[in-house]
Order: sequence, then structure tokens, then C-alpha cells
Amino acid sequence: MSALRARTTTHPRRRTGARRRVLIAGGGIAALEALLAVHDLAGEHVALTLLSREREFAYRPMATAEPFGRGHAERIRLAEVAFDAAAELVHGELAAVDCAGRVAITRSGERIGYDELLVAIGASREPALRRALTWTPDGDAAVFGGLLRDLEEGYVKQVAFVVPPDVEWSLPAYELALMTAREVWGMGQSDVELTVYTHEATPLGLVGSRVTAELRRDLRAAGVRVRTGVCLEEDPQPPHRLILRPSGRELTTAAIVALPRPVGPRLAWLPSDASGFLRTDRHGKVVGVEGVWAAGDAVAFPIKQGGVAAQQADAAAEAIAHAVGVDLEPRPFRPVLRARFSGRYLSPYLSLLAGADQGDRAMRLGGRPVVAL
Repeated sequence: MSALRARTTTHPRRRTGARRRVLIAGGGIAALEALLAVHDLAGEHVALTLLSREREFAYRPMATAEPFGRGHAERIRLAEVAFDAAAELVHGELAAVDCAGRVAITRSGERIGYDELLVAIGASREPALRRALTWTPDGDAAVFGGLLRDLEEGYVKQVAFVVPPDVEWSLPAYELALMTAREVWGMGQSDVELTVYTHEATPLGLVGSRVTAELRRDLRAAGVRVRTGVCLEEDPQPPHRLILRPSGRELTTAAIVALPRPVGPRLAWLPSDASGFLRTDRHGKVVGVEGVWAAGDAVAFPIKQGGVAAQQADAAAEAIAHAVGVDLEPRPFRPVLRARFSGRYLSPYLSLLAGADQGDRAMRLGGRPVVAL
């Protein structure tokens, strides 16, 4: 059966026959990957609902490139994705989960019953350093653009890119440093010093020695210095001096760009770690709770990246399909890092949206991923 079909008249939040109510909370990569995957794997077994506070999905292939004029966000209406997955779209924000009653509660107080719930609402971010310019994927590109203008006009000669101690996914800092280096060389500003300060023992050490070696070569070729094994301690009193540990030296660089600190959703009645992130097993099931799964940045997994979120969503979708009666052996989450985002379902779906009308998509999609990535 086509994945793009006339919308079912069955209300996804009401139990009808043997159909199980599957509620997916979120509007990002993990939520949409899971929605398309569950629809494909268990479409005849489930009544799907997508709960999201957003009305659009903003996909940023390379968010760090936006200030440099090399990237932009693609926007897709969630109503269209929900229609294609034969799901009901409910606008609202998940605030709590009544695990015993299997009811999701929104911030406005709406109660939505479910048999299986997938939490993919992401994480929030907060500044780690008050004295620094905080870079975020959804931040205003013009803010960083102001720094680029200061570099071009010669007002700034030193820039520090900081990976705070509680930030594990450091790739954006290196991307920003490398692109800034290329930009200043293009401006003819050859005397600018760019330095990455990180708590890591090796640059991007989470992904292995081969990637680290390649990154070091790129940084060296671009003239970007790296100080590893250092942490910045900020004085809580003005002027909020930044002290490098363990040396005790003050960081006096005028321009400082820091990655933000991730903060988990900390949902009421769902167990979470000290930072508010949900603990799951290798199939995405929230530990100690029946019928609740999680994927993406809301999960207590150190790497916060779109490709990893999609892989977590695929593992959870297979486990949910198995739970609702589909005869399959769910595969556990085994992270594979790729330079670009790739989702088994979402990537080909986005490609179809970009290059085909609805009739053509219905003919080509056929209820399965077009490309297995």
C-alpha cells in the first residue's frame, strides 16, 4: 500500500479494533524518522498521532554554514508529513506522562491516551559562558556575522572557540573554526589567531582515531590551533573572568565563541538523569517504564547529531512495531557517525518532497524507503 494515501477516518487517539495507538511526540529529525518508519513497518496495526509544538520541520543540512552564506534551512509543513504517514497532527507540547494510565499530558492540560509512546522532543540549550558569544543551530546567523565583519575590518585579531566541559559533541566548534579560518584568509587578514579550547583529550575523540587524525590535518592546514585537556572556569562575579584549568591562566581573548550546554526535557513522571535526559536501552525503551520509548537529543547519549537521532528512531520504531504485533526481530541501536545527516526513511522522503509532486511521490515511495542508506 502506498505511503501517500487518503487520510484514514479513524481517530488515532481512540482504540478501534485491534489497532494500537502510537503517539510520537516531537517535530524534529527523530520524531519524523520514527513516524515514517512506524507507518512503513506497522501501518496496518497502528493508529498514529504526531504531537508537536512546531508547525514546520526546519532541516538545516549544515547549520554552522549559515553565517557564512553557505547554508540555509529547508522548511516543510508537519501537516503534510502527517498526511503522508496517515497520522493525526496535534499541536501541543508534551509536559508529562502518566505512565500507569498511559496518558500523555500537554502543557495546556490536554490528555492523549496511547498504547505506545515515543518521546522525541529534543533538548534545550543554555549558554555555558556569560562572557562568550553562544552559538546554537537555531540562533540568529547575523550575530555571528557581526564577528565576521569585525574580523574583516581588523577590529578583532584573536578568536577563541570553546567546548565547555559538559559538552560532549564538539564538532560544531571545529566546523566554525575551520570556516572562520577560510573566511579570514579570503578577507586577506592573515594575522588573525584562531584557537579551539576543549576539554577533550583529542579533537573529536568520540568518533575514533582516524577522524581525529583527519581533523588535526585540516586544522593545521587552516592555521587553527587546538588546546586539548583544558577547561574554562568562569568567575561568577563581574567581570566574569575566564580561567583556564589546570594552568590557572586567564583567557583574555576579546572574541570568544562557546558551544551551548545541552539540557534534557526533564518530563514529569518519567525517569531521567541529573541533566534531565531520558535513559533508554539499546532499543530506545525508557528504562523502567512500560510502553514508553525515546530517541534523539532527549536521550542520555553524549552525541547530539541528526544522523544518530535518526538511527535511534529507527531502532525504537522497529521495537514498537514488534510490540504491536509485527513479525520482525528489532535491531538494537548501533551508532554510525556520518559527515552528513542520513535517515533511512526521512532522507529519501525529503528528496521526494524536493523533486516531485504528490502523485509522483505516491507512485515512487510505495510504503518503503526509496534508498536504504
